[in-house]
Amino acid sequence: MNNPIQRWIEHFVAAYPMQRKEGYWQKPLIAYAAASDPLFQSLRQWTHPDHQLPADLLPDAVSVIAYFLPFHPSVPESNRTGRLASREWGEAYIHTNQLITDVNVYLVRRLSNAGYETVYASATHNFDEETLMSLWSHRHAAYIAGLGQFGLHNLLITEKGCCGRIGTLVTNAPVTPSPRPETPACLFKLNGSCGLCVDHCINGSLSQNGYDRHHCYAMCLENAAALSEIGLADVCGKCTVGLPCSTTNPVLLKR
Repeated sequence: MNNPIQRWIEHFVAAYPMQRKEGYWQKPLIAYAAASDPLFQSLRQWTHPDHQLPADLLPDAVSVIAYFLPFHPSVPESNRTGRLASREWGEAYIHTNQLITDVNVYLVRRLSNAGYETVYASATHNFDEETLMSLWSHRHAAYIAGLGQFGLHNLLITEKGCCGRIGTLVTNAPVTPSPRPETPACLFKLNGSCGLCVDHCINGSLSQNGYDRHHCYAMCLENAAALSEIGLADVCGKCTVGLPCSTTNPVLLKR
């Protein structure tokens, strides 16, 4: 099912009305994992102790589909200056969340027509309000599927960088799992030669030793208030822009 799923996602994104109007996204990246991959069990140690497994979403889960919607370079470029997130960054966040929902609904229908059941978790706001940790981490599921490696900023660095959004689905359709990259995609993790994401964090939430997620979320809420006229844009993104990994994998470029 890998090839049909890839075609469906690519064609849907290319034909999406907002894509034709605004051009927020580059070509999506797609990867796959086996629902039985033991790394899913590890998520309860890595993230939240109640993190869901694929079988919690779909009892007869066989596969996990993960895709990354890379922003067009103009979107992160718009967010490089100022304390607050740019309007374009906020709009891209809102429209991409809707696109992920629409892609997922479309894939559920296409896979259902092929005889398979498919479910998905919300693209955002599916976190524990006290710990601010997700009960289904799209980033970690995408890592397990091989879409990329985590950077110092805790985001996934794909071959198209970290500026974009991730969608995932769980299905009983069989797929061939994608290989996971072994080499770090983060220059800091590779050889300590970067760390710009820490410098760019606008309110000191991020450090080389970790980050304060509550302090980070407070900044996101500040942006949500400033951008309230466009919808719910509880975002920031300053630690992801103007970096070697913003729109590409810098380690691959060095080879």
